[in-house]
Amino acid sequence: MRTFALFLVLTASLSAQQAPYDVFPPAEAPYYRVRYEASTKPGELIFPVNYTVWVPPGVKALRGVIVHQHGCGEGSCKSGLTGAYDLHWQALAKKHDCALMAPSYEQPEKADCQMWCDPRNGSDVAFQKALADLGAKSGHPELAKVPWALWGHSGGGHWAGGMTLLHPERVAAACLRSGVPMLEANPDRPTIKSYTLAEGVSAVPIMCNLGTKEGVTVKEGRFAGAWASNEKFFTAVRAKGGLIGVSVDPFTSHECGNQRYFTILWLDACLGARLPEKSGGALKPMPTKSAWLAPLLGAEATAAAKFAGEKEKAVWLPNEEIAKAWTIYVKDAAIPDATPPPAPTKLVVKGNELTWEAEADMESGLAHFIIERDGKQIGTVPEQPKNPFGRPVFQGLQYSDTPTNPLVEMRFTDKQAEAGKKHEYRVIAVNTVGLKSE
Repeated sequence: MRTFALFLVLTASLSAQQAPYDVFPPAEAPYYRVRYEASTKPGELIFPVNYTVWVPPGVKALRGVIVHQHGCGEGSCKSGLTGAYDLHWQALAKKHDCALMAPSYEQPEKADCQMWCDPRNGSDVAFQKALADLGAKSGHPELAKVPWALWGHSGGGHWAGGMTLLHPERVAAACLRSGVPMLEANPDRPTIKSYTLAEGVSAVPIMCNLGTKEGVTVKEGRFAGAWASNEKFFTAVRAKGGLIGVSVDPFTSHECGNQRYFTILWLDACLGARLPEKSGGALKPMPTKSAWLAPLLGAEATAAAKFAGEKEKAVWLPNEEIAKAWTIYVKDAAIPDATPPPAPTKLVVKGNELTWEAEADMESGLAHFIIERDGKQIGTVPEQPKNPFGRPVFQGLQYSDTPTNPLVEMRFTDKQAEAGKKHEYRVIAVNTVGLKSE
């Protein structure tokens, strides 16, 4: 009996989530979660993995899934635990009837990242199993078969690019931040396996995004090799007629900076053009007649028909609107926005405690809330929005561009409220360019 009890304790300790992967937000509808233990079978995923998905409330049938994939290392991997809770990315997903999914591979700090960021090492199979299992949990079995829009940072860029090369028929668009798959062996990095350019990859819109300090203008340091890898990948795909672009953040190194304000617009254009009108349909071909082109590492874009350079070596942009946003992004990353954010809803006042709900502005996210009592401002939530990597945002952001953990609550305590007196409260949303909800 004592032996059996000891076995149970050991089994529980081996299967339980270990720090820092044991602290994460609850997954209650519209959030759903599955977790798989590490496998010891050859070719299968050797790390435990946690998949969380958000399904837009009220959606009848999903048309796609947006995947927000963290990078390598324990710090980046744990940041994936909040990816599905990102209000800004949810706004993009909701617009296109897509789920928002964020994996969190429980990689120990010094373990080989390639064991998950190369999909051929088991993460491809685990990901597709998760889609089926989460589809069953959420009541949306179509999740297993809908197209994918992939975003990945660093090792997550390797993963997103690898999945695009392996399954181009499933990928609506892919954005690779500071990481791309290798198309030829690198003797200096023998553990990284190369890929071949599969037929169909040239039809998938791809955006390579990195910081200027990753080898573009800063040639030394830990991440200085990123540009050479991106340039090789871009050149190979573009030479095959691929719909691939490059966007260089003018301020950053490996951190994500303000890339989301361009990336989300780019993905919005791609999803709007490619997703089927109804769930279950095939991806549409990406339109090319409205494309714009720009010189690699250039700063100005031109309609493709008027582009005077070598088109097969030029950055590909889907349309004029995205080309204009790209021009601003590569100059100062200050993507503008002329529309106010959605107004908060479901304000509840209990005593001096206020709670509410709100959605983010798809173009410029959510910076903070202003609290008014009887027509006068009495506070903001949070008091001082923070983001060490870019524009201050309500949820804060971690290194792999996901909300801080624990999540910031939409809650305010009016410590100056007069007991027994009725007050009128109002909550105003403010986006990251300073526009207020109406």
